[in-house]
Formats: sequence, C-alpha cells, structure tokens
Amino acid sequence: MIHIVKSGETLTQISKDYRTPLSEILRANPSINPNVIYPGQPITIPGFPPTNTIPYKIEISINNRILKLFKNNVLQKPYPIAVGKMLTATPSGNYIIINKAPNPGGPFGTMWMSLSKEHYGIHGTNNPSSIGHAVSHGCVRMHNKDVEELARTIPIGTPVIIHP
Repeated sequence: MIHIVKSGETLTQISKDYRTPLSEILRANPSINPNVIYPGQPITIPGFPPTNTIPYKIEISINNRILKLFKNNVLQKPYPIAVGKMLTATPSGNYIIINKAPNPGGPFGTMWMSLSKEHYGIHGTNNPSSIGHAVSHGCVRMHNKDVEELARTIPIGTPVIIHP
C-alpha cells in the first residue's frame, strides 16, 4: 500500500497511524531519508494490499451524516451515521481500514474498525439514538447491525474517503 505524505506528517506519526513499526516502514523504503520527508512523497506501508486491488471503498459525508459503501464504483448501500461534534470533529481525508476488533466494549458497540489515523475508527454504539447527530469524539458511529454487516463485507485495506 502506498501512503502519500501530507504536509506536517512525520514518519513516526505515519507508523502510529498504520500501527506499523517504524523499522518495517524504513525497511520497505530503503531509499528514503527518514529525517527528510516531504508532502507528496510516496511511502510504501508494508502489510496492506494495494488499494487498487480492493473492489470496495467507503465514502463518508460528515455534513449529510451518511456512509456509502461502493463496490467497483457502484453504490451498494448507504448507512446512517453519527460524526464528531464541533470541538472533536471527524477528520476529513483519505484513509484505509487497518484492522477490525469485534466486541471492543464500552461505547464502541459490537465492532471497531480502525482508520489509518491514530485514535479514529468506524464503530458501533451503545447509544443508537446518537445516529444522525454530531456527538462523537471524532469517530464514525453506526448502528451495531450496520457496522457488523459492513465489517463482514469489506477487507482490511479498504479505502475510506471522509469529506464535509
């Protein structure tokens, strides 16, 4: 999988975002200078499939509070979601699903799927009345049955595009 460096990113933060040891990223990118990375630079993240090999993608509209699942660029299903509140907004950007954890406990409902941005994910909820609102700490909340269906459908490495 190729990550394109964004302004202000460091290799340390990239390794945290993908939960991949820095040493593995450096081994997969022998030609880069770890002290000098720049916006637009491609960095190979080992352990994830190339995104162009995955037929699925997820598009999230923060303002419309909807998650759309696409397969081969054809809409498969829209899902209602909850997003981050004003002070803890859901981050816009391009990410991938890096892992799945069933039954994470607490407010995360019956499924957690980590995004390639540290501390953020798509998860279920123990408060279904929150769906449709801007109430989270930045994560994307779904009804438990919906997030379980989504997790069964998509593979690790699925691209996630979040926009206003």
